[in-house]
Amino acid sequence: MSKVVVFDHPLIQHKLSIMRDKNTGVKEFRELLEEIAMLMVYEVTRDLETCEVDVETPICTAKCHRLAGHKLAVVPILRAGLGMVDGVLNMVPAAKVGHIGLYRDPETLKPVEYYCKLPADSTEREILVVDPMLATGGSASAAIQFIKNRGCNRIRLINLIAAPEGVERMQKDHPDVDIYIAALDDHLNEHGYIVPGLGDAGDRLFGTK
Repeated sequence: MSKVVVFDHPLIQHKLSIMRDKNTGVKEFRELLEEIAMLMVYEVTRDLETCEVDVETPICTAKCHRLAGHKLAVVPILRAGLGMVDGVLNMVPAAKVGHIGLYRDPETLKPVEYYCKLPADSTEREILVVDPMLATGGSASAAIQFIKNRGCNRIRLINLIAAPEGVERMQKDHPDVDIYIAALDDHLNEHGYIVPGLGDAGDRLFGTK
C-alpha cells in the first residue's frame, strides 16, 4: 500500500486557508499555489540520494553533497496542474517538464485523455505528477497509468487537497505510488467536488469562471 503524507507545516496551512477563501482573486490564488507547491516539493524530495564531492572553497577543500541517482521530471495534469510547475522548478531548476491533458466528463466524472507528452528520457527520471485537487481519483489514476505505459516506474503524486475517495482510488489502482497532500478534506459532494475544498482550481487559477 502506498503511503499518504499530509503536510501540516504552518506556512502551508496558512497559505491554503487563503486559497480556500472564495474572495481570493486570481493573482493571489496563482501566487499561493506556486508557493505551496514549492514548499511541498522541498519535503517530497527529502529522501533523494546524494553523493559526496570535493569542493574548493576560498579557504580549503570541503567534503560536500550533491544530488545523485535518478533525475526528476515534473508532469502537471492539465490544466490546473500547470499552476504548480513553477513552484517545483524554483526548487529543482534542472527538472524536465512533461504534460498530460485530461478532462473530467461532467456526466460520468470519468477522465478523458486529449494529450500526453513526456521527456524523452522520462524512464530514467523520478516523475512528480502534480495536480491541485485529488477528487474522485479518476484523472490522477489515468494519468499515472499513461506514464507507466511509457515505461516509467518511479512516480510520486503531489496534490494540494484530496478527498478520501480519491486517496482510496489511487491506493487501489496504484499501490506503488506515494501521495503527498497539504490537506485531506471530508468528502465529495453529488457533483464530484471536494468538501470543503476550494472550488474548481482550474477556473480560479485562470479566471475562467
